[in-house]
Amino acid sequence: MAPDIPLSFAGTASPDTASLKNTPSGTSPRLTIHGNAEIAFERRDGATRLVRLFHHDPLRVLFPNPRTGDVALATLVTTSGGLVGGDRLDIAASVGPGAWAMVTTQAAEKVYRSNGPDVVVATDLKAGDGAWMEWLPQEAILFDGARLRRTTSLDIAGEGRALAGELLVFGRTAHGERFTYGLARDAWEVRRDGRLIWADALHLDGDVAAILDHPACFGGAVAYGTILYAAPDADRHLDAARSLLEAASPGIRAAATCFDGLLVIRWIGAPAHHLRRDYARFWSAFRSHAAGLPARLPRLWDV
Repeated sequence: MAPDIPLSFAGTASPDTASLKNTPSGTSPRLTIHGNAEIAFERRDGATRLVRLFHHDPLRVLFPNPRTGDVALATLVTTSGGLVGGDRLDIAASVGPGAWAMVTTQAAEKVYRSNGPDVVVATDLKAGDGAWMEWLPQEAILFDGARLRRTTSLDIAGEGRALAGELLVFGRTAHGERFTYGLARDAWEVRRDGRLIWADALHLDGDVAAILDHPACFGGAVAYGTILYAAPDADRHLDAARSLLEAASPGIRAAATCFDGLLVIRWIGAPAHHLRRDYARFWSAFRSHAAGLPARLPRLWDV
């Protein structure tokens, strides 16, 4: 059972927003952004409580009411409307010992075409001993020519458990656009009690269309998803995860593997909305199976 979830605020801060990027002589400068968000939950007086909150434009953190019987919920919002070359987001979220919480995002993140600089997104996640943590961002949509470097670091302590994922969409597929050139680097590092147990990176750079279309690589996939379940009991859930993947939509391929207390599930395929739907269905069912939580996602995922 998830604990009760009243929230108490330890403080907020919102410094000034963007700074000017240095540009060559004769060209117009443009604004770049460096957003920052820090969220920390702890278990106090028998309930999960918010103990630290800091956010810096264009990142904002909202706290919609979770559904009855669900865990504490924090929602990240990017108020700039998307990310362009040179922008950076730093996100840190922690769930202390015995606390249960989820961090999600309000909507898909748009990464626009760049004339050279990379967008950098660095996410640092921590789950304490006996904690249950969910990191459930909505998809990042890579416009043709976008350059994204995204790193997610997950550190679990003791008997802590974390369910964490990311989604990438290669192009504005609803507009008929494909991600044919640019950079997509999506890297993970997972540690338990400070020991690195897994490091992995997808790295597509330059003429990415050839890789996305090659039958030995992505085979025409336009979307890619990852879910990690890091927990001492991860190996006991491999068969259940594979069973849940059997209901994949047409055009979607998915698989699961497990090692060293880490269950890894991956999706590729097309169309993107089918992959997102399968991803969300799996997450809903798996959180119920592994933690006894309601088999549903936050309302924002229904929009």
